[in-house]
Order: sequence, then structure tokens, then C-alpha cells
Amino acid sequence: MIVIADTTPLTPPAVFEELRQPETPQLVQEWIADPPAWLQVHSLRSLPEPELDCLDSGEREAITVAHEIHADQLLLDETDARQEAARRKLPFIGTLGVLREAARQDLVELMRSLLEEDSARNKKKRETGE
Repeated sequence: MIVIADTTPLTPPAVFEELRQPETPQLVQEWIADPPAWLQVHSLRSLPEPELDCLDSGEREAITVAHEIHADQLLLDETDARQEAARRKLPFIGTLGVLREAARQDLVELMRSLLEEDSARNKKKRETGE
């Protein structure tokens, strides 16, 4: 996923490592192998709170970093992580919210992108017989 921002996006180490895992889509692995200069890996100043143990490591660290630096926005898609962010009064947005805002600012052609992705997914299903 590429995040569009008007400032430098930060990612905690656990998220950076998740993007390098074998189960991550190949395109993302290639992108993270040579990340752009604007992507900053931001280390935690403290350990995540035990209350966050129900989340995966990337979500735990993202919430922790957002809290530590008083982030303007936190990108979260998982319901449990969003609930924790809301409980902590951390502002968050999901991937669809990022896409909606980018489309509103004419930074992406959202409908065309979604249709192309859907078309590619259907083609793959036909080719593999799924």
C-alpha cells in the first residue's frame, strides 16, 4: 500500500518487517526492499502497553508510536485496532478513507483503479480456475 500524505509518513519497525515477509505480495516486497526516501521507520520510545497484546505487532507499534508523537492521523483497517485507537482518542483513518481523500483531491482516479483491480482479479480467477 502506498500512502499519500502532505508530510513524511512514519512506520514502526514491526510494520516495516511485516512488509518484508514471504506472504506479503511480491510487488510490496519489491517496493519495501528499496523504500523511497520519504518513508521513515520510526522506533518506539517505549514498549506497547499490555492492553494492546490482543493486536498484531504492527498495530501495537503503530498505536504506540502515534500516541508517543501525537500523530495527526493513524492508518488502521482492523476493527480491533480502530477500537483501541478510538479508546485512546487517537485520530485514525482507513485505507478506503485515504483513497477517498486522494480521489477528492484528484490525486487518483479511484473508480478506474478499482475497476482495473477487479478486472485483474477476475482474470486471475479465470486463469487459475478458482
